[in-house]
Amino acid sequence: MGGTFTAAAAALVLVMAGLLGAATANIGDKCSTSADCGAGQWCFDCEPELAGSHCVRSAATNPFQLVNNSLPFNKYAYLTTHNSFAIVGEPSHTGIPRITFDNQEDTVTDQLNNGVRALMLDTYDFKGDVWLCHSSGGKCNDFTAFEPALDTFKEIEAFLSANPSEIVTLILEDYVNAPNGLTNVFNASGLQKYWFPVSKMPQNGQDWPLVSDMVTSNQRLLVFTSARSKQVTEGIAYQWNFMVENNYGDDGMDAGECSNRAESAPLNDKTKSLVLMNYFPSVPVKLTACLQHNKGLTDMASTCYSAAGNRWANFIAVDYYKRSEGGGAFQATDLLNGMLLCGCQDVKACQQGSSVVCSA
Repeated sequence: MGGTFTAAAAALVLVMAGLLGAATANIGDKCSTSADCGAGQWCFDCEPELAGSHCVRSAATNPFQLVNNSLPFNKYAYLTTHNSFAIVGEPSHTGIPRITFDNQEDTVTDQLNNGVRALMLDTYDFKGDVWLCHSSGGKCNDFTAFEPALDTFKEIEAFLSANPSEIVTLILEDYVNAPNGLTNVFNASGLQKYWFPVSKMPQNGQDWPLVSDMVTSNQRLLVFTSARSKQVTEGIAYQWNFMVENNYGDDGMDAGECSNRAESAPLNDKTKSLVLMNYFPSVPVKLTACLQHNKGLTDMASTCYSAAGNRWANFIAVDYYKRSEGGGAFQATDLLNGMLLCGCQDVKACQQGSSVVCSA
């Protein structure tokens, strides 16, 4: 019996050592699978910079939980996925093989579960419904369509239902002309019950309502459209009334430059209290995304801070959001939240009693 106990105890020690090893893995440690990495990490090979696979970040820090949710909505930063719907491997829903770009690698549900809190979606009239699609000239085709918007909206509804303290923002590049086309889909998906109304959105650059109040009132879905008329006809906020945004594509990645896109007011127009920073190329490439989510991304955050009249971005939009050599877009979002919440370069330094040193 003594020998059996000793062997069992030894086995338990080995198991516990394995568990502790996984839990204490550091960003940059070598790995074979994601099971080798700690919580909020995955095992990834960012060739050609890294020799083999390493543990890198795969989840965002939640500032509402880490610090508090008692500040205005515009005092936080939110990781944003560009073309959130354009997912690698998404099966054709039209019966025609798709011939177009993809921009993300996991489902909208996984994006939200990993801490993405704003989704950029392109909406079109297609097949008598509203679809998410790539196109040119404002027209969706069988070979560029991804899926009916209702499918994605239902994923968002399921997330909001399961996470009653979270807020999701939708930024729509909107080509829907059907009367009440978007409203019908929002109603059918069940998202309307979370709607944050335009009437509560601040004018002339004032602060937004407190996150805690938005949660209490269950008005946890913010929707912005690129179609000016929809603010009147469907009660969907016209993006450029409330937000400034830098250039997208290659023009938005020029080091040391941060200028507004054509539709946006100048970045330093403080009558708009939200700031969106794009950082993705004109043509999405998985390999280069990995290499771009590094110092160039955080440097651009600082450049856009100055361009926006000393305001840190509230939304940071990227392709292939999980790809990096280490902290990537997650660490860049931590930087923004740190600067917004306590003037530190890492939001973890804002937590009371934190061991993370505050670097201003």
